Parts: sequence; C-alpha cells; structure tokens
Amino acid sequence: MIRASLDKQPHEVASMFDDVAANYDLTNDVLSLGQDRRWRKQVTAAVDARPGETVLDLAAGTGTSSLPFADAGAYVVPCDFSLGMLREGKERNSWLPLTAGDATRLPFRDGVFDAVTISFGLRNVRETEQALREMLRVTKPGGRMVICEFSRPTWAPFRTVYEEYLMRALPPVARAVSSNPDAYIYLAESISAWPDQPELAALVQRAGWSKVAWRNLSGGVVALHRATRPKD
Repeated sequence: MIRASLDKQPHEVASMFDDVAANYDLTNDVLSLGQDRRWRKQVTAAVDARPGETVLDLAAGTGTSSLPFADAGAYVVPCDFSLGMLREGKERNSWLPLTAGDATRLPFRDGVFDAVTISFGLRNVRETEQALREMLRVTKPGGRMVICEFSRPTWAPFRTVYEEYLMRALPPVARAVSSNPDAYIYLAESISAWPDQPELAALVQRAGWSKVAWRNLSGGVVALHRATRPKD
C-alpha cells in the first residue's frame, strides 16, 4: 500500500502516521501556512481546562496539543492509535501519560473526563458516530466536548481556491517537506470527503450530545464543534 484509502482501515492509517511522526508538527505548520498554531489556540480556549479537571486529548499524536491543558493545571491524557506518534511524544515529553487507544473502543471507564477533545483526527476514524458515542461514554454528565476539524469554507469563491490548493498545490508542497508525501495526499482527499459543518453537528447530536454548536475559523476552512453530555 502506497497511500491509505478513504476506507480508513485502522492499521493502514496508523501505519501512515507512524511514518510521518518525526516531522508531523513541522509539516503541518508549513502546509497550513502557519494557521495550525492559531487553530490549536482556539481549541485551548474552547476546552477551557481548569486546575483539577481531567481532559482526554484524542488523536493527540506526539502530545504537543496536550501541553496547554497541562499548563492550565488539568490532568491531561493524550491518546492516539499511532504507536510511532506516541514513541516520538515520549521522547519529547516523557512525563505525559501518553496512551495507545482506538477512538471507537476507548480504554477508559465511563464518565471519567471533564472534557474530551479531538483535533484533526475525527475524519481519520472509520466509524465516526461510534467514536462520538465513545467520547460521550467516557465524559462526565455535564462535561464538554470540543472537535476541531477541517470543514467547508463558507464563501464560494474562496472555497474554489481552497479546493484547488488541496488537490493541486498541497501534494507538491508535501513532497518537498514531508517524509511521506502520500500521507498528505490522503489527508487532502479525506478533507474533501468530510461532512460540512451542519452535517457533522447532526452526527454529534445523533450520538447523544446536547447543546451542539459550531464556530468557523479561517472562513470555514476549520470549524470548532462544541457539545455537552446531558446530565443524568
């Protein structure tokens, strides 16, 4: 296999991320034209982690995305299904409780997290709705969820330019900066195939979450979806 297909076979996607682990954060910075850091700051603000809280950071990769939650005084658990990413994260921040786990079968008890978040990883999960239900299961009643994911630009002319960038400009850039450019071609295809903002909100609600809302970033290139687990 050269490139993971949009069937999103878990072992294929995990292997793909294993291959790009060492330079993943840097490559994302280049391909997003520096916007990746800004988007993640918005995630940090939306999660609003507080001292003493427990936060599950899914698709955490090397754990870079988890650091702001720890800095806020929360106990954060970075979780990812790519062992290569986790190994890279362990070398950088050995104190983080990096955990291997599949988003559709999380290795945690019911209702243990105050907040659950996933950034740029939900679209790589084969069974999206099952992952959303698992996130609901491990969240405390009244707890919150934040999803940061690529979405659909709201302004039609910009949407056309963006889609051209994804399918034409991104592959040669990826070939120049990534150790596995085919992985980023897959990512471009997965972005194009991903549900738009209202469609994802409907999936979140169907999985059992309440107070579902979203906010567009960068004109809808990325959207932050927020939701709450209903109180029992």
